[in-house]
Amino acid sequence: MVELEGRLIEIIFQNESNGYLVGVLDIEDEEITIVGCLPALKEGEMIAVKGKWVVHPVYGKQMDVKEYRAIQPSTKEGILKYLSSGVIKGIGKKMAQRIVDHFGTDALDIIQYDPQKLTQVSGIGDAKAETIAQAFEDQRELREIILFLSQYGVSPNYAVKIYKKYKEMTIAYIQENPYRLADEIIGIGFKKADQIAQAMGISLNSKYRIHSGIRYTINTFHLEGHTYAPGELLVDRAKDLLNVTEEEVVEAMQEMALKQKIQLERKDEEIIVYSMPYFYAETNACKKLIELSQIELDPLEIDVDEEISNIEDEDGIVLAENQKEAIRQSVDKGVLVITGGPGTGKTTTINTLIKVFENQKKKIILAAPTGRAAKRMTEATGKEAKTIHRLLEMGYSDEDEGMLFQRNEDNPLPGDVIIIDEVSMVDIILMNSLLKAISRGIRVIFVGDVDQLPSVGAGNVLKDIIESNVIKVVRLNEIFRQAGESMIVVNAHKINKGEYPKLNSKDKDFYFITRNKKDDILNTIIGVVKERLPKHYNFDPIQDIQVLTPMKKGEVGTLNLNKELQNYLNPPDKYKREKELREKIFRVGDKVMQIKNNYTLKWTSLDVDAEEAQGEGVFNGDIGYIQHINKEEQELTVFFDDNRSVVYTYSQLDELELAYSITIHKSQGSEFPVVVIPITWGPPMLLTRNLLYTAVTRAKSLVVLVGSENYLKRMIDNNKIVERYSGLGTRLKKFFEIMI
Repeated sequence: MVELEGRLIEIIFQNESNGYLVGVLDIEDEEITIVGCLPALKEGEMIAVKGKWVVHPVYGKQMDVKEYRAIQPSTKEGILKYLSSGVIKGIGKKMAQRIVDHFGTDALDIIQYDPQKLTQVSGIGDAKAETIAQAFEDQRELREIILFLSQYGVSPNYAVKIYKKYKEMTIAYIQENPYRLADEIIGIGFKKADQIAQAMGISLNSKYRIHSGIRYTINTFHLEGHTYAPGELLVDRAKDLLNVTEEEVVEAMQEMALKQKIQLERKDEEIIVYSMPYFYAETNACKKLIELSQIELDPLEIDVDEEISNIEDEDGIVLAENQKEAIRQSVDKGVLVITGGPGTGKTTTINTLIKVFENQKKKIILAAPTGRAAKRMTEATGKEAKTIHRLLEMGYSDEDEGMLFQRNEDNPLPGDVIIIDEVSMVDIILMNSLLKAISRGIRVIFVGDVDQLPSVGAGNVLKDIIESNVIKVVRLNEIFRQAGESMIVVNAHKINKGEYPKLNSKDKDFYFITRNKKDDILNTIIGVVKERLPKHYNFDPIQDIQVLTPMKKGEVGTLNLNKELQNYLNPPDKYKREKELREKIFRVGDKVMQIKNNYTLKWTSLDVDAEEAQGEGVFNGDIGYIQHINKEEQELTVFFDDNRSVVYTYSQLDELELAYSITIHKSQGSEFPVVVIPITWGPPMLLTRNLLYTAVTRAKSLVVLVGSENYLKRMIDNNKIVERYSGLGTRLKKFFEIMI
């Protein structure tokens, strides 16, 4: 690597959040452009940089900086330039001149070690001297911490995060217990903290290490969808991870439980272990569900059957008996679950419910877990439906770097009836937050298909509520004539019952193309998406057609399908800007998906009539299209399906993936005009009946399966649903028994 020293004379671009900087460095008689992660720098500073020369296609020769350190100037001229640059808060050019005139080359030592002497300079009082000294100290501390952490492989942007949390105690805290980084700094996990600790010589049997490893292991269970971990399984995983004895893990768990860092409970004959956030979420959700369901409601002066009959006449519809029962129960019950598969009239039931309650002058709130599901609900009802996050007025706390909701027990939702759609997607943490914001006496109606895949987040909320038999449930099971004419609906119900679907009925909407080799399946999918469906049905290949697959890897996994489909549907063009990120290329026009919840990402509404012009939060599963790539500003703009525009910095692009093909899990709550699904070999845990059922029910107009009928039958025969460790159902039964 090349090493150079010089003065930073100009900052062209600087990202405060991640430290990325583009600047001009003056090295003797030459000015060079430097780029890289260089946090906490200001114009005028002397720095030494290490890096390599690169040639930018637009901006020419630059130095890509990998390391840097500040150099404290030693001459009067150097000190004057440094202080005049504005790098230290409270010192401008005139003040810098007076300080250097008074103290000469000792000026920086005075600021650092004896700042009270600054009051000898005209215009500096006690308060100003203190401000100058503190600003100088902050700059020095941050640089020291960046250098300290860099030896352990911690990037400068994470060093800035750590410094903001611990300030002057950063090095002392980390040397005492590096594992606190895993617990308290978002983005630094146990394995990174363990790497730092081992480099520092921390013992493998350190109490800090074992406690942190147990927390990490419980979190792996949460990532798999469980709200708790069976004790024996947790101990086995933790001791294997930490390479310590079973006795050490058990002793640490007992100590953590005594300090209320984890919760131990007995379930049947075994001990189960909760992390505290999931324990509180599950117990609070349980209590609130029972409370809301048992409260005596204000009676409605209404003849429900007469009201239903009037609405049927007005709308020209005939409701099934179970739909009518759902409406009766919604009037009488504090909490109601309505569940049913495709074509059973969930949307018609919701629309009728809205009319019934509106006729009673009740304020109705509609919401769904995702932006796409909320948009579908809005289109189906003609009423605004929000995401649950927006409904709860999500905010962000700088203090603990986590999300918070403005709507809660102290500031509940203002409504009389709340209808939540696609509840199978709601995890236990979000359900708890929602229930906290609902006042006693509000009617709550949960709608969803219990046979869909469970939520991505931990918990099995809808299934647990239904199977507890504590909350009233109405099942819609009659397929309406119009829906029954759709082979998508007919076959979805067949699949759900373990029966084989009817394939390739003439002039219908469900097709199977037989291909046995994976490369044939891949090529057929490309042909179907690129040519056959657009030509014969006039579907847009990017916006209307969605390829869904069980897996990420392999020839027909999302990674390869996205690469191939991008090449055919949005090929490179000299007029299209693109950005390469590791093995991915993002190109203007690409279909992309947000793959993690980002509660602080800012968006602007493209809808002039929108209730909110701006806001924060883009969520896992949101799909959009790349509209612009700005290489100068290192930014990429995405327009999302719900008419929001979001600007990503290059450092945030790991939150996006190409979305020509997505996993079936990621498709939950969405609906697409056309769904294309490869049917071929995969891990048995992915080739399941409810996965296929979920994929098929995502299609509105057309389903195309491509692959082997043998594997189609295997998926339908495989009704093994991976067990989720979730205590909500058991807890509901126990709480209810105590109350009655």
